[in-house]
Amino acid sequence: MNTNKRLVAIKIVHSIIWLFFNVVIFYLLYAVVVNKIDRWVWLGLGCFLAEGIVLLLFKNFCPLTVMARRYSSSTKANFDIYLPGWLAKYNKLIYTGILIVIIIILIYRLV
Repeated sequence: MNTNKRLVAIKIVHSIIWLFFNVVIFYLLYAVVVNKIDRWVWLGLGCFLAEGIVLLLFKNFCPLTVMARRYSSSTKANFDIYLPGWLAKYNKLIYTGILIVIIIILIYRLV
């Protein structure tokens, strides 16, 4: 497989994983807002905990970003994923903020 095809494959996989985490985070937000705290909430939080551990291990980079660096010298924030540049750049900040809101609401619901 040539370099361009490898980068495209990484971008597709990265985008699918990003989409999965969007479904998870918006389910979590829905669940805590409507007070539907079930096993899926805990499983979703576990997914984000696992993602956080992976990011810590890779010095705040997704392993797919590290892999994509081998095939691109681009400095764009979205060189490794099919997202608009601004969203790729602020992705962690946006979703961390949403996750903090979810956790605050979850604590409120549990107390």
